[in-house]
Amino acid sequence: MIEFKVLKKAKNSQARLGILKTEHGLVETPALVPVATQAVIKTLDSQEVKETKSQILICNTYHLHLRPGEDIIAKAGGLHQFMNWSRPLMTDSGGFQVFSLGFGRDYGTGKILKKFTLHLSKKDTGLIGYGQQPKLLKITDRGVFFRSSLDGKKLFLGPRESIKIQEKLGADIIFAFDECTSPIADYKYTKKSLEKTHKWAKICLDAKKTKQALFGIVQGGRYKDLRIESAKFIGSLAFDGFGIGGEFGSNKRKMLQMLGWAIKELPKDKPRHLLGIGYLEDIPQIIKAGKMSLAI
Repeated sequence: MIEFKVLKKAKNSQARLGILKTEHGLVETPALVPVATQAVIKTLDSQEVKETKSQILICNTYHLHLRPGEDIIAKAGGLHQFMNWSRPLMTDSGGFQVFSLGFGRDYGTGKILKKFTLHLSKKDTGLIGYGQQPKLLKITDRGVFFRSSLDGKKLFLGPRESIKIQEKLGADIIFAFDECTSPIADYKYTKKSLEKTHKWAKICLDAKKTKQALFGIVQGGRYKDLRIESAKFIGSLAFDGFGIGGEFGSNKRKMLQMLGWAIKELPKDKPRHLLGIGYLEDIPQIIKAGKMSLAI
């Protein structure tokens, strides 16, 4: 489990300082969370990562499930022992890969849209409509069928499966399984996707058996009413903290606006993590706006 306390709030902005206490140490927030996708920061060993003064890392459930597999990591004593990292760890649920290996790959888009803006001039428009499926994935109400990039085999990942894998990996903070939607999804697609994400959030809470902290994820895409609806719903559940995921509009100004919609509806006394945003120029603006206690 974790403990979180807000120590100080800025007088001239919405920034806040906090302390996040985990079994593997303290994290002073706001904090950058470097990505150790396959239990390693690329080009660095664990000692070199410590020398950067990084306090907490995030690993990826989907990729670790593919290789080397959660059973091997569990036999090694969990992620901390496996990667020789004594400080706090998080694991993403695999929900981002629903986007990155699906519609993100199909259309060549990221979480912040850099093209196709002409197709999004009206509120409810998009290139991806309800019922449409990515080329290499199948998204269902139960979860997602992937095709392994290693050997081509089919694999299924849903809320129960994601939690079970993350429990074996053993990070301090784990995330609920969700669908990270594309910035070119239309309103109906995003709304139906959100219904799945909310359903899966409750299943994840019921499925978790360990003392690991579980964060719920706010989705809703670029649609204000859906973002607010999601923040209210996820914020009402018994999560230990919250992630804000999905796409973030067509520019950085829009991103901050979208984050503001969600933050207003989330509990003020719990930690928050912005998923998938980590350019250096983004961090000061996010912190100053009081959007995040944890930022990646």
